[in-house]
Amino acid sequence: MKIQGRMFIWLSVFILVMAIVYGYWSKEPAGTTALFLAFGLSIMIGFYLGFTARRVDAGAQDNKEADVADDVGEVGFFSPHSWQPLSLAVGGALAFLSVAIGWWLMYFSAPLILIGLWGWVFEYYRGENRTQ
Repeated sequence: MKIQGRMFIWLSVFILVMAIVYGYWSKEPAGTTALFLAFGLSIMIGFYLGFTARRVDAGAQDNKEADVADDVGEVGFFSPHSWQPLSLAVGGALAFLSVAIGWWLMYFSAPLILIGLWGWVFEYYRGENRTQ
């Protein structure tokens, strides 16, 4: 993870330089703001990866002499079946659609989003998946 953190830090430096140059030459606020926001997002990801790399064991990607087979094994736990992302996607799509159509549509999307969030957070606290 150390390599990925450095890559994002260097990417954020590049984006910052380009945001300054773009803002100076174009004097256009929307694109300049977007570039500064991209800089902020990139620096957050780079800081997180660098911060996490100090707390976990070095992976095979951090060793220059490593082979691809050195990084085999379990990556993490991923839910094999969950309907909650579908509810969140439909609710989010309706919420964004409410900006174009009318704010009244938010009354229908908010319960879908809340149900999806609630179900996703507490998915493994009850029912058949409780022991996982």
